[in-house]
Amino acid sequence: MQAAQRLLSTRGGTIAVSAVAAALAAVILVAYLHRYRDSVRNSGVPVTVLVAKGLIEKGTSGDIIASQDLYQVSTLPKGEVTEGAITDPATLKGRVTTTDVFPGEQLTAANVETGGSTSLANRITGDERAVTIPIDAAHGMAGNISAGDHVDIYAGFNVKKLKADGTPDTAAAERPVLKLLVADVLVLEAPDEGSTSIGAGGTKTQLTLRMGDQDAASTAFAADNGVLWAILRPKVNADTTSPEIISLETVLFGVPSVAVVRSLGGQK
Repeated sequence: MQAAQRLLSTRGGTIAVSAVAAALAAVILVAYLHRYRDSVRNSGVPVTVLVAKGLIEKGTSGDIIASQDLYQVSTLPKGEVTEGAITDPATLKGRVTTTDVFPGEQLTAANVETGGSTSLANRITGDERAVTIPIDAAHGMAGNISAGDHVDIYAGFNVKKLKADGTPDTAAAERPVLKLLVADVLVLEAPDEGSTSIGAGGTKTQLTLRMGDQDAASTAFAADNGVLWAILRPKVNADTTSPEIISLETVLFGVPSVAVVRSLGGQK
């Protein structure tokens, strides 16, 4: 302390201290300007973010946002990117919107949070419907079909030939037929192996499926009036499935399905 007082008591000492202070101030100013230039330069760096195409209502599943392309990829200057903005579509998986996200608004960790409601309603959109069908364990591959799998739904009926007016010919014998009802259906829920419920007609298992509203109506009708099969599809590279009618004639004699349909009074 005394050394400092002695230094400042002389003209040369005062000048030296002033020079040191000025040099230190210059160093601080240069460092500040360097950081400022970096921040300005970085604020213009383009960043890819996900932006809502239209209104995304509160409670919408991130899986639905991704699968239905409810977002678009936009490139913005870093300075315009909202904190927590989502940049990778894979990040949407397992998340749910906690507020309404308006058109042009960025999807962020704040408005699309992890967890949230597991309601089936959050996993369907538009004309999609979730429908639960009772199906016996063998036809439903109980224990071998899991949520997330894709299946083809076939329906079997005993039918009679139709008359010209479209009504069944009561004098005709019933003939069994099988037809692909809906292809490539997502399984939303499936019971564990051995998990069944007792319904009319014996032991049943239940599959909850996602499909279009018209297909859901057809499947519900078939569940009440025919026999349903859930046939598991491969995870990848599944080929297109034929929707043609299968009957005794097509299986044993190779009769074209169109001939069977016409023989029953149908048009094809």
